[in-house]
Amino acid sequence: MELTNYIYAAPEMVLLGAICVVLLADLFVSDEKRVITFWLAMISLAVTLATLFMTAPDGRMLVFTNSYVADPLSQVLKTAAVGFVAVVFLYSRDYLKDNDIHKGEFYTLGLFGLLGMMIMISANSMLTMYMGLETLALSQYALVALDRNNVKPAEAAMKYFVLGAIASGALLYGISWVYGVTGELQFDAITAAVAANPEMNGVALWFGLAFMIVGIAFKFGAVPFHMWLPDVYNGARTAITLYIASAPKLAALALTLRILVDGLGELHDVWNDMIMILAVLSLFIGNIVAIAQSNIKRMLAYSTIAHVGFILLSVFTGTADGYAAALFYTINYALAAAGAFGVVILLSRRGYDVESLTDFRGLNARSPWFALMMMFFMFSLAGIPPFAGFFAKLNAISAVVGAGYTGLAVVMVLASVIGAFYYLRVIWYMYFEPAEDQAVVTASPDVRIVLSLNGIAVLGVGLMPGALWALCVSVMSAY
Repeated sequence: MELTNYIYAAPEMVLLGAICVVLLADLFVSDEKRVITFWLAMISLAVTLATLFMTAPDGRMLVFTNSYVADPLSQVLKTAAVGFVAVVFLYSRDYLKDNDIHKGEFYTLGLFGLLGMMIMISANSMLTMYMGLETLALSQYALVALDRNNVKPAEAAMKYFVLGAIASGALLYGISWVYGVTGELQFDAITAAVAANPEMNGVALWFGLAFMIVGIAFKFGAVPFHMWLPDVYNGARTAITLYIASAPKLAALALTLRILVDGLGELHDVWNDMIMILAVLSLFIGNIVAIAQSNIKRMLAYSTIAHVGFILLSVFTGTADGYAAALFYTINYALAAAGAFGVVILLSRRGYDVESLTDFRGLNARSPWFALMMMFFMFSLAGIPPFAGFFAKLNAISAVVGAGYTGLAVVMVLASVIGAFYYLRVIWYMYFEPAEDQAVVTASPDVRIVLSLNGIAVLGVGLMPGALWALCVSVMSAY
């Protein structure tokens, strides 16, 4: 049994060992040769990914006295998280060099954040989940403040830290109430306790649940716990924003599913109303406020809030199709968001960050190919066929209709129509406005190739969504 524990936790242990190697090696690397740290980080990710595949479970396995779960869901989410972190590192490398912040801390903190995500994804205990959440959160706080000589990131990091600490406190307070009522910390044990004793399903347990949902909503960036998100997206350097906008969304989904479905599934009739309110508010406030933004990072931040609404409404249904739609949506959102911020990084250069929407004027004249890629990402985020985002939204709406909530499906369609405006505005600037900036778009060949593959993947999943959707359905069938 002890050997089984270590086998299924091997990816996390391998990653932690690799982080130690990267930390020690970086001590002996000069700033001019920081690319060595980059390659060590990429090798660490490759080894972690290989370990994931070698230790993939056949079914659902509970180890470490049932506090850790290895199942198909964790396998898919961890694989996607490792892939997105690798893409982030690649997109960010040249940007960090050009802005004199190419530090080893970026890679080590990014890897520590990934470790936190993987712990969250495989958590089967409240305490294990909290440990992973704090590992990720502390890494992100430090990453936002990476450019220590710049006031703007320092201010964003302070806001993020203070609000994040409040949210973590709310989550921990909710955990304490749930433990006080049920006497259990493991998710399956909590479910069994509530099922065996229906009297537990009362005000005290609901009180703890409410605080836990506050923590979940903050980590996802759902309204009204969203105010940190646009400030952090805008205040952090673009490479850090790219990191926060992609892989951690997978961990946030795991946080939601593990706590609400695995742990508190018996309270679905209680938490689904809370989730519905958060989701509808996120859909409309995110999309409406995004229209007023002239800063591309703030616009994408508010669009993230709107997308969270779709994910939460999928979870709200309480059906296997809804959970599969949430997983499908989160992966496709992270894919498109990574590409969109990748283009923003691509257009930035030494001493100049692309932040305003007007910076995209005439991009088609300067770089037709990457203007096309950005159009792919915008179309996908807007949910326009035949891109991946269309099928992500379609599956989410279908799950809501299938659960009998036709009115909510109409709300989702209306919100999508509103959201299409600000995405199309970026395309207008790229193709129909004269160029103000004549600078040539330059990037390393590997960045160009991966960014191109990213755009093609968004189109490819849209043209052939069946394989990924079937994977999501099979993974969530246990729910």
